[in-house]
Amino acid sequence: AASRCFPSFARGVNPSLEASVPFPRGLSKMSKMAIRVPKSMRAKRELLKHAPKLVENGKKMLILHGTKTSAVLNSVLADLFHLKRDHAVKYTKKNDSIRPFESGGETSLEFFSLKSDCSLLVYGSHSKKRPNNLVLGRTYDHHIYDLVEVGVENYKSIESYAYDKKLAPKLGTKPFFAFIGEHFESVEGLKHLKEMLLDHFKGEVVENLNLAGVDRIFVCTAISPTTVYMMHCALRLKRSGTSIPRMELVEVGPSVDLVLRRHRQAAESLQKEAMKAPGHAKKVKNVTNNPVEGKQGRIYIPDQEVSKLTVTSNIKGLKRERRDAKKNKEHSKKQKVAENPE
Repeated sequence: AASRCFPSFARGVNPSLEASVPFPRGLSKMSKMAIRVPKSMRAKRELLKHAPKLVENGKKMLILHGTKTSAVLNSVLADLFHLKRDHAVKYTKKNDSIRPFESGGETSLEFFSLKSDCSLLVYGSHSKKRPNNLVLGRTYDHHIYDLVEVGVENYKSIESYAYDKKLAPKLGTKPFFAFIGEHFESVEGLKHLKEMLLDHFKGEVVENLNLAGVDRIFVCTAISPTTVYMMHCALRLKRSGTSIPRMELVEVGPSVDLVLRRHRQAAESLQKEAMKAPGHAKKVKNVTNNPVEGKQGRIYIPDQEVSKLTVTSNIKGLKRERRDAKKNKEHSKKQKVAENPE
């Protein structure tokens, strides 16, 4: 199964690359033995992309179907993929062995997470006991970190909304979030759901934000301690007579009622490990980084006392001077002889 994760690495072994290529996190000892070391630098670079980093890549969402899904749930998963299509992977094949909340039932889920390099999970299933069931999850080190299970009710897809297509959210933009209701602070399950929704839809973490790229908002209203009404709106900016424009919300879909069912928090030890932040690097003296010229260093050279330098007689330059002096001396002797002949 491990070789399926990296099919381009499945052939050949290069001993020179074996020690320098770290294996991806989340692989067991047997999985590491099953993966062969790449024999080319291109394959090595691909494997390094899955290795741990000081600053991790943006989170991607993995969308999976259960053994049975309804038409409503298929529409939900399709719209989720449409909203996150730049950072999402969708598998349409049905999966019989996935049971996220059961012991041993998350193995296939973790395998698909490792294979697609996704840390956010969305799993949809439909049964008589739990109709239109949606499971949102997060992984740490490609193992299940926490899970939230909700039921889907009163769903309206993106296609059911009629609006000016110029207002449609553009690819790569970041959304606002509005959580309305005191239950998001008092009910443990809704607090967990709030964290999960933020992590799934916030997009990449950026240092600077262009307000022109924020063109939509997710409005989540806690109707009851177990129900959240969620809708997706586009932002329309209109003139207000001041420098600050007036903002209007235009519902563009989807909208849904999320009924909380089950949720599982991560263990305290796992939370402590996942929350660890990298330490600050020690400042290197006399080294600066310039955005234009790059990395620059300053070197201090002590004063050189030339008078104390020892000069040997074996220097070629001095030999040449002695030869020239000898020639000049002989030439001056000849001149004296020519001027005063005996």
